[in-house]
Amino acid sequence: MIKGVKICGVSDLKTLKYIVEHSYPPTFIGFITNYKKSKRFIEFEKLKKLVNIDKKGISFVSVLVSPNNEILEKIKNLKFDYYQLYDVNPKKTKLIKEKYKIKIISALTINNKEDVIKYKKYENISDIILFDGKGYEKSFGFDHKLLNNVPNTIKKMIAGNIQYNDGLEKFSKIADIIDISGSLETAGKKDVSKINVLLENVSKIKNEN
Repeated sequence: MIKGVKICGVSDLKTLKYIVEHSYPPTFIGFITNYKKSKRFIEFEKLKKLVNIDKKGISFVSVLVSPNNEILEKIKNLKFDYYQLYDVNPKKTKLIKEKYKIKIISALTINNKEDVIKYKKYENISDIILFDGKGYEKSFGFDHKLLNNVPNTIKKMIAGNIQYNDGLEKFSKIADIIDISGSLETAGKKDVSKINVLLENVSKIKNEN
C-alpha cells in the first residue's frame, strides 16, 4: 500500500516552499548533499539555508553517496530526519546510524534478483530500504516486479524512472513510498505544475486505500 511520496532533488527555496505549503504535502523531501555529478547537488551554505525552514512535519532527507567522515561531520547539525545512503556497507551504515542518531534509508541499485536480496543485509539496521535504478542522477528504470517477493515487513521505497503522472496505484503491492525526481522537471528544473499533479494523485490513492 502506498503510504507516502518522496520528492527528491529539490534545490531552490521557491520550489521547496511550494512543496511544504501544498495542501497534500509529501512525506519526504530529498536534498542531494555530496554527489557533485548531479545537477541537483547543493553547496553546503545554500543547503544550510534550505533545510532551516519550517518543515511542517515533512521528513527532510540528506542523500549521500559513499559519504566520508568530513561531510558527515559537516552536516551533523542540519535539520535532517534521515540519511539516504548509497554505496555504504552494512557495518558503516550501522556506525553512521548510531553515531549521528539518525534514521537511515539504505539505497540499493537494482539490475537483477541478486541485487534485490541485498536488502537482507540491511533489514535490521535501516529504517527504510530504497530500491532504485542503477543510474543515480540519470533516473534509470528497472523491473519493479523483481520486488514481488520482498516481504511486507520491510518498509520499502521505490525509485527508478517513475513518472509523475503514471498510474502509481500499480506500485501499491510492492511499495510503501514512491520516490520521484527527474520526471518532475522541465528543462532540468523542478516544475511545480508536475509536482502538483503528483501530490494530488498520491492523495487520491491514499484516500482510496
